[in-house]
Amino acid sequence: MFSSLYHTFLFDPFFNILVILYNLIPGKDFGLAIILLTLLFRFALYPLSAKAIVAQRKIADIQPKAKEIQERFKGDKDRQARELLALYAQEKVNPFAGILPLLIQLPFLITLYQVFWNGLDAEQLSRLYGFVQNPAHIDPVFLGFLDLGGRSFALALAAAVFQFFQGKQMAGAKKETGPAPTAQKYMLYLFPAITLMFVSQLPSAIGLYWVTTTLFSIGQQWMVTRKRQTP
Repeated sequence: MFSSLYHTFLFDPFFNILVILYNLIPGKDFGLAIILLTLLFRFALYPLSAKAIVAQRKIADIQPKAKEIQERFKGDKDRQARELLALYAQEKVNPFAGILPLLIQLPFLITLYQVFWNGLDAEQLSRLYGFVQNPAHIDPVFLGFLDLGGRSFALALAAAVFQFFQGKQMAGAKKETGPAPTAQKYMLYLFPAITLMFVSQLPSAIGLYWVTTTLFSIGQQWMVTRKRQTP
């Protein structure tokens, strides 16, 4: 039953939209269809993502005060927790506000991965709605030279590089001391390395999605931060 619900409400709608875009694009470029579907998905979730970015920025802004409370009440965990909650209430910050939008996005992200992973399989075309034109065959070549059904180290490397820039952007220009910045620095290089290893072993369709969504995230982060800093 779970599988049936998953395909009915998540996989099938995304897959059908992908095929519709594929049919509408001149030359029927599957890569352009992936880019358009990714952008449509990200624009639909833009408000949630923007709230997560603002929440993360607010939490980063009050970190010095939070660390001061943690040091002052190091021996009294109950008092420390009460003081932190009072700080969050005073600054109107929800420490979980940045996590909830990400959790809501997770099922959709998993579905998109499944769509791009299985989208080149001819058997999936049987899942098309009656009003969607069946292309009979999906050409996996992007821009005339990149096979999205195979692996591409260059595309995986591009995904890792953009992941690094996104991490730098999220880290911001805050100068702190202690173990936290050191751990953050390791993560800044670890995530791109994991991205490179992971994406390089998957079909290039997923790599193209990863590059597109990361570039969108970088642009959104810049716009939301700039808007928040504008008086």
